[in-house]
Amino acid sequence: MGTFFFITLSVFSSLVPLSFANNVHASNRCRSFCGNITIDYPFALQYGCGHPGFRDLLFCMNDVLMFHISSGSYRVLEIDYAYQSVTLHEPHLSTCDTLVLGGKGNGFAVEQWRSPYFNPTADNVFMLIGCSAQSSLFQGFPGKHLPCRNVSGMGCEEYYGCQAWSLAGRGQMGSMFGSGPPECCAVAFEAIKAINLSKLGCEGYSSAYSLAPLRVDGPSEWSYGIRVKYSVQGNEEFCRACEATGGTCGYGSDGIRQLCMCGNMNSTSNCDTATSATSRRRGHGLVTLTGTHFNLIINVFFFNIFINVKNSSGA
Repeated sequence: MGTFFFITLSVFSSLVPLSFANNVHASNRCRSFCGNITIDYPFALQYGCGHPGFRDLLFCMNDVLMFHISSGSYRVLEIDYAYQSVTLHEPHLSTCDTLVLGGKGNGFAVEQWRSPYFNPTADNVFMLIGCSAQSSLFQGFPGKHLPCRNVSGMGCEEYYGCQAWSLAGRGQMGSMFGSGPPECCAVAFEAIKAINLSKLGCEGYSSAYSLAPLRVDGPSEWSYGIRVKYSVQGNEEFCRACEATGGTCGYGSDGIRQLCMCGNMNSTSNCDTATSATSRRRGHGLVTLTGTHFNLIINVFFFNIFINVKNSSGA
């Protein structure tokens, strides 16, 4: 009967893996790090992870996180997930210490399809420097009101007080709109929708943002950089439901459809739905497969009885 038990053990060994459903979801495989910055939803470094509106946006190079859009590449200084903002640095951005001219700056402009997800914050001021009198900023000047104005208490009148202006040998020509367009024009992003130096006919730009409720004393203490507000456009519910059931938020190969990644399977809703459907398929397969193996066991059992009876008779 030894052969019978060996075969029976082999059959049951093949059934053991089928009797356990894989209900343990994988840990968040999309969360990663670049330097000291955590990359989490809606951002991601891997294709298929994060929100589809944020795909092909971040790149990590030598532990430096870069943010890439149509106007250029920027270094990411911080991602504030609570405030839903990203702070960017651009090397050709003028500060209180240095004016960078020659039209080298990136400015800020995003692809049309991506624009619903990103906008510089309302307290971010862009100060456009050395713009041509023919610039679209000054169309209709002096009869038409210029878009130049202070943003969150920051503007060109204070910025003119920086040492960078005297070091660059630049004046405040037209700063009071008396003798022509101003040398510096401060605008909110919403006023012109894109900061493109070549299209605006400007030599350079600066950008600063307010860290309310902190109050700073003059432009030498402003926070220079670009602070961008991001939004997933009302799709928070999908990701919350996915993560609540142990999943990781991502998107399909079409780069549009959102998916909930649940270990070795994906769902268009959440992991509970995916697990339930998979369990039903596995359960059906297990019954069928168990029936097949049961018939095999019965056949082997009676075959072994027949052999043993025959051997006993022969003896």
